[in-house]
Amino acid sequence: MNAPFPEPEQAALKVLIAAPRGFCAGVDRAIEIVERAIERYGAPVYVRHEIVHNRFVVDNLKAKGAVFVEELNEVPEGVPVVFSAHGVPKSVPAEAERREMVYVDATCPLVSKVHRQAERQIEAGRHILFIGHKGHPEVIGTFGQVAEGEMTLVETVDDVASLDFDDGQELAFLTQTTLSVDDTAAIISALQAKFPHIVAPKAEDICYATSNRQAAVKEIAPLCQLVLVIGAPNSSNSLRLVEVSERCGTPARLIQRASEIDPAWLQDVDTIGITAGASAPEVLVREVVYQLGEYRAVEEQTHVTTEEKMVFKLPRQLTD
Repeated sequence: MNAPFPEPEQAALKVLIAAPRGFCAGVDRAIEIVERAIERYGAPVYVRHEIVHNRFVVDNLKAKGAVFVEELNEVPEGVPVVFSAHGVPKSVPAEAERREMVYVDATCPLVSKVHRQAERQIEAGRHILFIGHKGHPEVIGTFGQVAEGEMTLVETVDDVASLDFDDGQELAFLTQTTLSVDDTAAIISALQAKFPHIVAPKAEDICYATSNRQAAVKEIAPLCQLVLVIGAPNSSNSLRLVEVSERCGTPARLIQRASEIDPAWLQDVDTIGITAGASAPEVLVREVVYQLGEYRAVEEQTHVTTEEKMVFKLPRQLTD
């Protein structure tokens, strides 16, 4: 009997890795704040909400002595607490001070900038139209900078049509920092068409990292048959990366770990793209590349669209 013909060797899988990807300066800073707080005050250090939206990061910090809670009333007396990178309403540090708690604010400086803008617009007598996603911690934190009724949430272009203000009402708009660049531009255009005198922020509120990661995906997605986005399902900037790829006509999958990859996804795929949301560490990117190498031979290539050099200072209380 003749031996069967050998299976034809499968072509190597080309892996395009987007750059920039993964951790941004605000996330780097927030994680370092928790680590330094543990060093300075000793474990446990409590953290109000997930410091960033990534389970791997949160679990690593738990192992070092961080305890994550939802509200300050879960923090024992005499134990330090860190506020998450997404920002908190003014009422939270006020309560911490009333209880004489030691607290460290890990709010991203770019989110803090939006908070300061909100205060200035209210002081100028303007009502704020805030572009963002309902229920996101950053939106909750920003609304908590002003009195109830002084800010209105706008999620879509359709929402703009239903806005109704007196002719004499002065208006301004601000945005969440982790939105879709394209969707936000469309909403802003609709706002400016309906309210020609609306005041814009001095600089774009969408953060540099969000914009850069979306731009990188726009470049690699048309070259791929599939894009893997490493990030959490509650991570706004990661979800936006999935949307960006799909709008380029390339299917995308949001995964948290390499173990979620289904080998069936690779059928008829010769080029796959990889990116990571701003809260996803590089170790998870390497894990995904390794896992793909278990299924196919891999030819890895990094596709650089811009270099990021942003660094944020740590709070003085952790550096003195």
